[in-house]
Amino acid sequence: MTHQLSIKKQLENVNNKIQQACNKSQRKRSEVMLLAVSKRHSVDNIRQALSLGQTDFGENYLQEALQKQESLNDCGIRWHYIGSIQSNKTRKIAENFEWVHTVDHLKIAQKLSLQRPSHLSPLNICLQINIDEEKSKSGMRAHAPTLIEISKTI
Repeated sequence: MTHQLSIKKQLENVNNKIQQACNKSQRKRSEVMLLAVSKRHSVDNIRQALSLGQTDFGENYLQEALQKQESLNDCGIRWHYIGSIQSNKTRKIAENFEWVHTVDHLKIAQKLSLQRPSHLSPLNICLQINIDEEKSKSGMRAHAPTLIEISKTI
């Protein structure tokens, strides 16, 4: 019971901070999405957060996420894949997530798009751009031809 109260308290704290930031920036709270990272959290903890109104959950361990999705397939969760993506995992990600964060290569974006089942809504993809073009950082180069090419192919 203590951990469930902890989840409730944590969500209240984060949502209060989001509301304060929205007030300060004169934005509507409905314009901001809270993404709860649920990796290594139990299905019961996710159900607790769901009961408190949290609907978006992020995972970066594919196998763990697929198991949770199977257990929670009737809950209306919007699943986000938030980790780096190996080329051999794109099909499962395209089939089982609504959002994919940190896409850092054109090849990955194209594979995700091509492997998305046609009966599902289009996949939401967040591109990771390396604006400084530092070799030690991940992300696509931030020049216009690459971004134009991506928009034409996905």
